[in-house]
Amino acid sequence: MKLLVRNLSRSTTEQEIRTLFSTHGSVTECDLVLDQKTGKSKGFAFVEMPNEKEAKSAIATLHETRVANNRIRVKIAQS
Repeated sequence: MKLLVRNLSRSTTEQEIRTLFSTHGSVTECDLVLDQKTGKSKGFAFVEMPNEKEAKSAIATLHETRVANNRIRVKIAQS
């Protein structure tokens, strides 16, 4: 299941996101979206979790939680 993580702090790293979601299950892919000109985070990422139950647990637990002083939003990514 592909998840969209929004409202990330610009300083949050891909590794921090992967670690955060790994506490809820297996993460096969984590893509922090970067601005092509500056190389800095655009404040959102995609996380791929193969197990639907683990992904739904991550959504339920992490949505609206604070990460680096930002209240993140987590939902299923639209295809």
